[in-house]
Amino acid sequence: MKRSVVFVHGTGVRRQSYNATFATVQAEFRSIRPDWDVRGCLWGPAEGARFTHGGASVPGYAKSGGGSKEDAADAAVAEWEVLYNDPGYELRLLGLRPAPKTGAIRGIPPSKRFLTTVQEYRPSEELLARLDRHGLRADFATALAEVAASPEVRDAATTVDQNGYEHRHTAARAVVAGTLATAQSRGADTLAGPARDALLAALSTELSGGSRALTGKVGKAVKTSALRSATRWTVDRRGALSDGALAMVGDILRYQARGDGIRQLIRRTIEHTPGDRITLLAHSLGGVACVDLLAMEPLDRVDQLITVGSQAPFLYECGALTAFEHPDPLPAHFPAGWLNIHDPWDLLSYSAAEVFAKRAFDVEVSNNGQPFPYSHSAYWSNAEVWDAIHAWLD
Repeated sequence: MKRSVVFVHGTGVRRQSYNATFATVQAEFRSIRPDWDVRGCLWGPAEGARFTHGGASVPGYAKSGGGSKEDAADAAVAEWEVLYNDPGYELRLLGLRPAPKTGAIRGIPPSKRFLTTVQEYRPSEELLARLDRHGLRADFATALAEVAASPEVRDAATTVDQNGYEHRHTAARAVVAGTLATAQSRGADTLAGPARDALLAALSTELSGGSRALTGKVGKAVKTSALRSATRWTVDRRGALSDGALAMVGDILRYQARGDGIRQLIRRTIEHTPGDRITLLAHSLGGVACVDLLAMEPLDRVDQLITVGSQAPFLYECGALTAFEHPDPLPAHFPAGWLNIHDPWDLLSYSAAEVFAKRAFDVEVSNNGQPFPYSHSAYWSNAEVWDAIHAWLD
């Protein structure tokens, strides 16, 4: 039996911090379950909170330090790191878009045209020569076949418009990311950024997508700023403080009002994850979304849930969970195995065993060694956490 793990991050997380945490999660699982496939579900950039009017609701926002731009080069690096770990990420976001409104369609439907373009694509001699210069021909062939056969590309096809530029460019990024990730896994030298971008431009052109930038929701998702630190709790820093609070508190508020988008992305990630059985590992608000999702509908392959620093028990007890309300019990289809890890110094973590009697197993970790709010993100470097997960899995 093949088992996979899906990691769902928590509130306030964007690309940079997600990449670092996901790398730790992958490394720890390799040490305790080396044969398990570990996938990530990055929902923050696409479904997290952001100022839709540029902070206009915050008095003196720009003047008091709000809206500072992240370095474009750093943002691009972080975007590619997400894709190296999950080449289908941007295609998955496209697949969750509403289908475009179309009138009468003459000729081949856009969805079929897009799928045919990707699935029947054969690189030109010029592109093969470029790949050969970098020793990437075999890696490219593997990545192209995987993207062409992926459920992500089939889902994305359902939302393609008549032009299909963005979808083709996104497919090209997925192939290039998969190529370089495959090459790295066999120990090949890493391709420098300019050479990678030249390869992407060539492939995107051959797929008739040009080298256009992403637009719409996907473009916003990969360009959303990361959580910024606040240093002074004073009025003259209100803009900067609002930037910091937006990702942390805003994500929670947005989930309570518009949580379906996060749950859809988690569900779609699970659907695209291989394996006979799946363990969900979820932190903070990610744990709330996973509890809601698993209570709302049966996901047959998900038989284990691990929540870390989660607010789900608290929200249930005060009647604020979306899926069901106290005193209603967890539905019978909810996974039988639920490990809940919490830290007494983390004021955003709660115990579940008494609230969900006989359905959840609690482990309290005591050596995160950080005051709040630092304690809320200190779990992944805590050996006690991984010892608890290892023991529970056994």
